[in-house]
Amino acid sequence: MINIAIAEDDFRIANIHEEFLIKMEDAKIVGKAINGEETLSLIKEWKPDLLLLDIYLPDHLGTDLIQMAREIHPELDVIIITAATEKKLLEKSIRQGIFNYLIKPVSLEKFNTVINEYMRQRGLLKEKDYLDQEIVDELLFSSPRKKQSKEESLPKGIDSVTLSKVQYYMEQDNKSWSAEEMGNQIGSSRTTARRYLEYLVQIEDVKVEQDYGIVGRPERRYYSN
Repeated sequence: MINIAIAEDDFRIANIHEEFLIKMEDAKIVGKAINGEETLSLIKEWKPDLLLLDIYLPDHLGTDLIQMAREIHPELDVIIITAATEKKLLEKSIRQGIFNYLIKPVSLEKFNTVINEYMRQRGLLKEKDYLDQEIVDELLFSSPRKKQSKEESLPKGIDSVTLSKVQYYMEQDNKSWSAEEMGNQIGSSRTTARRYLEYLVQIEDVKVEQDYGIVGRPERRYYSN
């Protein structure tokens, strides 16, 4: 479970982001703040894992708030969600070690992709006591250049966003999936889910077995490798 705080002075946008998060199984919202001082109090009280931070708050710039927040909670991760498009703000945010930088308005698809990638990387780090180059490369895969390279290498009919969702659920839950179950999970048809699952079988990320059950046709069940 990822504990998340939202710092956003527009309550309508804060509510939209909250609605996005409520639909995610492993996300828990610990509070919302409308200015910098409330944000710092929220972090002091709850020690969240992740802060969704607007840059333009009434009393502080979000980029200034990051350092103050980490003095309270050094392990805090930050995703900037802002209408600010000034290059210097992005550059400063990157130097402060943010996880991502989203420009408003943020689509549900983009929001889910970024949060799921954050959860995936966090889970991967928790699993490993020691790193090797393969793990480091996977953790740094979120760079735009590498994402573009992977997108170009995917076969027709497979997009990286949906593929990431399927991979996330396969890795998070230690259970088998049918194509229908995965389709329901990611909001797609059974046929679409099966296409992605079979692709993962092809690249040996997933294994498949036939489940004959008691009666009826056999069902293909997919397991994470």
